[in-house]
Formats: sequence, structure tokens, C-alpha cells
Amino acid sequence: MRDLAARVRAEVEKVVVGQGELVEQLLAAAVVGGHVLLEGPPGTAKTLLANALARALDVEFRRVQFTPDMLPSDLTGTTALRGGDLVFRPGPVFTNVLLADEINRTPPKTQAALLEAMQERQVSIDGETHPLRAPFLVLATQNPIEYEGTYPLPEAQLDRFLFKLELGYLPESDEIAILRLAHRGVSPPSLDSVRAVIRPEELEAAREAVDATAVSDEVAAFVVALVRKTRELPSVELGASPRAAVHLLAAARALARLSGRDFVTPDDVVDAARPVLRHRLVLRPEAELERYTAEDAVRAALASVPVPR
Repeated sequence: MRDLAARVRAEVEKVVVGQGELVEQLLAAAVVGGHVLLEGPPGTAKTLLANALARALDVEFRRVQFTPDMLPSDLTGTTALRGGDLVFRPGPVFTNVLLADEINRTPPKTQAALLEAMQERQVSIDGETHPLRAPFLVLATQNPIEYEGTYPLPEAQLDRFLFKLELGYLPESDEIAILRLAHRGVSPPSLDSVRAVIRPEELEAAREAVDATAVSDEVAAFVVALVRKTRELPSVELGASPRAAVHLLAAARALARLSGRDFVTPDDVVDAARPVLRHRLVLRPEAELERYTAEDAVRAALASVPVPR
């Protein structure tokens, strides 16, 4: 899997600068079948990153701009009358990589339709279920600055995301490198240079390798202890769920394979803990008033649970 990650990273970096670690985390999510919440200010290449990743993986990519007037059918598709017969017209969710842009700007009904697709890998329309193609990866974006007129994602939907990854502003050297890329006016760099470097059978082999990654009883107990600790912190009103433990272990397995190992170490769990757990914790109001963050809570949990050696 290290070779796969190196190839994907090299292709994506042709158009997206300074996000190599993020690319590897997105590849890990794709391999374990998890979805990703991307948070960052406008102009940090979230759309370009998602599109370049899909091209490198040789899968179909679609982008949906979520708006307050968006209906579930705008996402899932509709049944229309054609030639006297009812015909299903698939919506943009029928793809491999779906960029749900500004997901928190759409009403709960549309969010619920996406939630079914994320969890069940299917959509229900007029009483019929339609399976989605594999692989299916949702990359949802949020703007962390402007929340006016938004519909915050419910905890049940946040819990379906494997990772919450943050894209911030890059160092000066990387911003200079962005200007050195080939632009046509104000358009982003052309994606024509990004080649497909992973065959479908390679992606499937990577999935099987990750699933076969060995996990000792001590590491499994460490995962459970860490998740349970988040529920005991005085600053946390709602801690991580049992699903979070499943996601944390899956992410740790993927990170182990990215490091070239066929077994999980406690360090893999520690590295995966922040992106897997931070969006699942609901803080108490008094903690938020003191500017305590979910990141702080995850760090407190990590500091409180002994690491097996």
C-alpha cells in the first residue's frame, strides 16, 4: 500500500501543493470504505483535491453544491414518465467520489437522503431501493468561518464520517509553489496532467490487505479504552460511540499498511485518534465558553489512557 500511496500522492501533487499527508489519509478512507469531512476556508483547493484524487484512482467524480433550496431528489434522482413508462433517472449520488460541497447549507431532509447513501450504500425512491456503485466515497466540505443560514450536521450524521480533516493556509513556500503551477488566467491548474495510477484490482487488494492487518489484544483494548475515556471527560457531554471504535481501528490498520507494516501498533492508534474522534465529541456549554475544543478533549483522553508497550 505504500507504493499505491506514493503513486497517488505524486499525481495529486501535480495540481495540489502541500497536502501530501492529507492525500494519504483520503486514500486510507477510500480503502476502508469511510467518508471524510473536509473543513477549511474558501480557496484551499478542497474541490481540486477531491477531483484529482478521483482521477488518480481512475473512478468517476461528481460535485454537488448544497444549497438551502435543495431537495432530496436533486441528489438521489427522480422517477420520470418517458414513452408511457416510468423511468428512474439517477442523481449525482450515483458516482464513486461525491464532493458534497458545503453540506451544512442544505436542509435536514436532503442531509438524511445523503445519510442513507453513506451508511447503506443505497438510496430509496418511491419505495424502491437502488444500490450505489463501489467504491463510494463522500467528501463533504464545511466552511468553518460562516455559519449563518446553515443547518448543523446532527451527531448521527457526523458519526458516519471516518475522518474530519482540516485544510488551513499553507506556508509561504507552498503558496509560492502554487503560483508556479501552470494556470490559465484565474482558473485552477488543469487536471489533464493527473493520470490514473491505480487499477481497480489494486484497490481491492489494498482493501483485503488492510482487513488482514494483525491487531493484538492489547491494541484492541487500547482502542476501546480510548473511546470509552472520551465519555468520562468532564468537558464532554456526548463521547465517542462504539462505531467510533470500529472506525478508529480501521483507520489504524490503514495507517499501519501505509507505514509498510502488517500489524497495528499503539502509535497507529494515536495517529488516527484526532481525525477519527474530534468531530464525534459534543462539549458541555461551560467548556465551550472557556474555549475548550474537541481537539483538547481528544488530547486529554490520549494523555489519560496508558499506552501499551
